[in-house]
Amino acid sequence: MSTEVKVPTLGESVTEATIGEWLKKPGEAVALDEPIASLETDKVAVEVPSPVAGVMGQQLAAVGDTVNVGATIATVEAGGAAAAPAPAAAAPVPAAKAEAAAPAPAATAVPASDGVDTVTTMSPAVRRLVLEHGVDPTKIQGSGKDGRLTKEDVLAAASAAPAAAPAPAAAPAPAASDAPGRREERVKMTRMRQTIAKRLKAAQDTAAMLTTFNDVDMSAVMATRDKYRESFEKKHGVRLGFMSFFTKAVALAAHDIPAVNARIDGDEIVYHDYLDVSVAVSAPNGLVVPVVRNADSLSFADIEKAIADLGKRAKDGTLTMDDMTGGTFTISNGGVFGGLMSTPIINPPQSAVLGLHRIEDRPVVRNGEIVIRPMMYLAMSYDHRLIDGREAVTFLKTIKEAIEDPTRLLIDL
Repeated sequence: MSTEVKVPTLGESVTEATIGEWLKKPGEAVALDEPIASLETDKVAVEVPSPVAGVMGQQLAAVGDTVNVGATIATVEAGGAAAAPAPAAAAPVPAAKAEAAAPAPAATAVPASDGVDTVTTMSPAVRRLVLEHGVDPTKIQGSGKDGRLTKEDVLAAASAAPAAAPAPAAAPAPAASDAPGRREERVKMTRMRQTIAKRLKAAQDTAAMLTTFNDVDMSAVMATRDKYRESFEKKHGVRLGFMSFFTKAVALAAHDIPAVNARIDGDEIVYHDYLDVSVAVSAPNGLVVPVVRNADSLSFADIEKAIADLGKRAKDGTLTMDDMTGGTFTISNGGVFGGLMSTPIINPPQSAVLGLHRIEDRPVVRNGEIVIRPMMYLAMSYDHRLIDGREAVTFLKTIKEAIEDPTRLLIDL
């Protein structure tokens, strides 16, 4: 008896997804609620669990296919149906021929069979790393679920055999004698990447976007962080970072300039009496912006815990649609990647985004003297249809003052 596996409900307003990866092959045993496929939606990857225990049956959709909510994408055969894979296992019946042809490749047959499984289940991010480093995925032992390759596996293999890399590179050289090393590969954009592209372009087409800059002296925050780092972590179980300071500074400034925490809906302006901060974090398939709810009423520790949890789940690919929904203001920290300055793009339907950048020692004038201070450039992009230049500058100036004198965050000044 077979049981149909259907596309689950994916979230409000999400009606379709793309088959990103099959986690089980026909004939493989599956347990109840064990993930058998990964779906890519506009925002997150969603795993499809098996509704019953049994054996993986037919896959009714291929990787890259678009499927609707409620559509049947596979079947799972109940216990006794394990005979289904038997024909594949029984294929060795013509063993005489197989053995006759197998002796030569027999030595490579064992790793090759593992390699085929690994290659077919590589995620786009892993496949990209394999191409960049020129490693052979069939010779790497995967540490992921069911032996799948992870990015760490590929990077470890690339660093562990630096000398071996030139050897295979020399082999293809004769074939491409006219243009050595010139290769092209076409890879279909993931649904998430397509959505990111559409949303960012829509933001530019719709909003009257403008960016204003300022810089901030990080001395006071860095001193506070160094002074209370150990006691903070000991008490709250999380490290004290810079994001909590900036989140609280944004909340402080938004009280004075509510337009930056508002949005345009038709010919109306919607103001929020709460601050839900979208925090831009890097995930395997692209940039995602999970939301820290009611950030204006959270403590420093609660903010740090929420951000740490969202960042971890983004890397693990376990964010849900609810984690990504909403958000009234975005903070994007390009400084973690070494960015000095940028013009961040608004995350619709929000009206503003704050960009943080790397901290570097620079000469500045204090009390008529040139001194070296740890400085950071701040950039705020905003929708000029809703936010005036005076408001944008004042908002950014308030953040600067709060970071340079963190006491302001405590006395709401």
